[in-house]
Amino acid sequence: MKSIELFAGAGGLGMGLHEAGFHPLQVVEWDRDSCDTLRDNKTRGQKLVRDWPLTEGDVRDVGFKAFEGNLDLVSGGPPCQPFSLGGKHGAYSDARDMFPQAIRAVREARPRAFLFENVKGLTREAFRNYFEYIRLQLEHPEVMLKSDETWTDHLVRLERHHTRGRRSGLNYQVVTRVLNAANYGVPQRRERVVFVGFRDDLHVSWSFPEGTHSLDALLWEQVRANDYWERHEVARKDRKLSDRAIARGKALREKPSSLPWRTVRDAIRDLPDPETRKASTIPNHRFQAGARSYTGHTGSPFDEPAKTLKAGVHGVPGGENMLARADGSVRYFTIRESARLQTFPDDYLFHGSWTESMRQLGNAVPVQLARRIGEDVAKHLMVAA
Repeated sequence: MKSIELFAGAGGLGMGLHEAGFHPLQVVEWDRDSCDTLRDNKTRGQKLVRDWPLTEGDVRDVGFKAFEGNLDLVSGGPPCQPFSLGGKHGAYSDARDMFPQAIRAVREARPRAFLFENVKGLTREAFRNYFEYIRLQLEHPEVMLKSDETWTDHLVRLERHHTRGRRSGLNYQVVTRVLNAANYGVPQRRERVVFVGFRDDLHVSWSFPEGTHSLDALLWEQVRANDYWERHEVARKDRKLSDRAIARGKALREKPSSLPWRTVRDAIRDLPDPETRKASTIPNHRFQAGARSYTGHTGSPFDEPAKTLKAGVHGVPGGENMLARADGSVRYFTIRESARLQTFPDDYLFHGSWTESMRQLGNAVPVQLARRIGEDVAKHLMVAA
C-alpha cells in the first residue's frame, strides 16, 4: 500500500507502518539530525528505511496534489511542543503547530485513510476546543480557514457544517483515542493521542485494536506466580516492587488472559552494563555520566515498564530517562537502551550526540505501537478495496 510520511523524525511511526505493509512515496522531515539518522540507516541498507524517498525541508514548501488518487495513507506526528506538558503550551498561537499542514496534505492528496499522533497533552482541558477544531478539520478538510477568519470563528463554521447532515465533497470518518503503548507490548508507559480517519466513500466501520498486554498480567507473574523472577533469575533480595503493586497483585484471584506488560528488564537485560568494556562493541551503547535522582525525577524501576522517555524543551530531562537500580542508584539510559524501550530494531543507529539522539528518541513513536495500529488500518483498507 502507498503512503506519505510527514514529520518523520527518527522514523518510528513510519517504520512501524512500513512493517504493517505501507510503503512511502515521500518522507518529509525538516530537522537535520533526524534526516542524518534516516540517511545513515538508508546508506547502511537498514531494511525498513533503505527505500524511503526522503525530502529534507519545511513541509510548508511541499505540495501533495501530485499524489491525488494514488494514495492509501497519509501519516505523521505533527510537532507536539505546543501541546506537551513539558512545553510552553502555546497551541494555536504557537508557530510550531503543524496540524494545519497535516490537514492540507489530506486535502490535497485525498488519501483513503490517514493516521496522525500527538502527545496526550493535546487532550487537556485547556486545549479542549482546539482538539475539537483539529478533529473537525480532519473530518471536513475542504472547509478551509478564510483569510479574514479567526480559528474560533472557523470552528463555529465547521460545527454548523458538521451538523448539517449533508456530506458532499471530501469527508472522513474520524476516531481518536489516547493509547498507552505499554498495552501493546512496548516496555514503556507512553500515552499518545491518535487520530485515524477513513474516507467516507469507503464505508469502513473501524475501532482501535484492543491492547494485548496488561499490568495485572505482569503483577500475576511477579506477585502470585513468581514466574517473572524465575525467568530472569533475579535473587530474592533484588525483587523490588512498591507496596501498592504488591497489594494489587495479591488481590488478583485468577490469571489474566492478556500478556504481561513488558518491563525495562525484559527490554535490556541482555545488554552489557554500559560501564564495562564489553559495552563498547555495541553501537549507541555508551555510558553517559551525570545522572542524579531528586524529587519527581527518580528514574524508571527495572521491573516495570519505563517511564515516558522525553525530549525536553531545554535538553534531555534527566529523571525520565534514567534507570533506577535495585540498590537505589541511578544512571542514564544509553541510546541503545532507549531505542529498545521505543522498540527500534538493534540494527537501527542514531546520528549525533547522546543529547541529540535522546531528543530524537523522546519525540519518536514506538515502532511496535505504530505497527499494531497500522496492521489493523491496512486490514480494513484491503477489505474496502
